[in-house]
Amino acid sequence: MIKISKQAIESRGRFVLSLSGGTTPESLFILLAKPPYRDQILWNKTFIFWGDERFVPSDDKRNNAGKARALLLDHIDIPAININPIPVDTKPDEAAKNYEAVIANFFGKEPPRFDLIFLGLGEDGHTASLFPGTDVVFENSRLVKEVYLTEQHTFRITMTPALINQAHNITFLVEGEKKIEILKTVLSSPQQPEKFPAQVIHPEDGNLYWYVDKKAAARLPERA
Repeated sequence: MIKISKQAIESRGRFVLSLSGGTTPESLFILLAKPPYRDQILWNKTFIFWGDERFVPSDDKRNNAGKARALLLDHIDIPAININPIPVDTKPDEAAKNYEAVIANFFGKEPPRFDLIFLGLGEDGHTASLFPGTDVVFENSRLVKEVYLTEQHTFRITMTPALINQAHNITFLVEGEKKIEILKTVLSSPQQPEKFPAQVIHPEDGNLYWYVDKKAAARLPERA
C-alpha cells in the first residue's frame, strides 16, 4: 500500500483509496495508525472511499466507516474533506445514487479509477456487498448500487464490478481457517460468479493481489 500510494502521488498528485469492511482489515488499520507506517503515507494527498457499507446508522458498531474511523482515521492527520463515507441518512436507492455522484464528481472527466481497492472474501464467496444470487454481481452500467439481502433483512450499498474492475490495483485480504474452502474454490474452480461473486473481480487494466495468511491458504495448490 505504501509503495502504491507513493507511485500514485508521483504520477497523479494524489492517492485514491477504497477501504473494505468486516474484521479482516482491522489489523491493517491498527498498523497504519501507528509509526512507522503512519508516517510513510502523505495523508493530506490521500482520499478515502469505501467499497461497500451496511445500511445502518453511522454510529452503529456494524458501520464500516465508523470502524475505520475508530481504528485508523481518528489517529492520522488527514483532512476531513478527504474522507468520503457512504451516506446512510437517506433511502438506500438514494444513498447509492448519491455516492455514485460523489465518485463521478471526484474524478470529473477522468475515468473513475481508484489507485487501490481493498476487498475481503466472505465464507459464501461474496466480496464488497456482491452476494451470491444478487443481480448486482452482473451490474455493468451503474458504479454504485443498493442491494437487499433477504436472509439478513437489510440493505447494503456497494460498488459494482463495473467500478471495481477499473482500479489500478485491487487487493483481497483473507485470513483464518474459516476461509480455507472458499479461498480454494474461488481461486481454483471454474468461473461461477453467480455462486461465488469474488470470481467476477478481474481488473481491466490493473493488478490483482491476494494477501492470505497461512491458515486460509492451507489447502491451496503450491502454484497458487
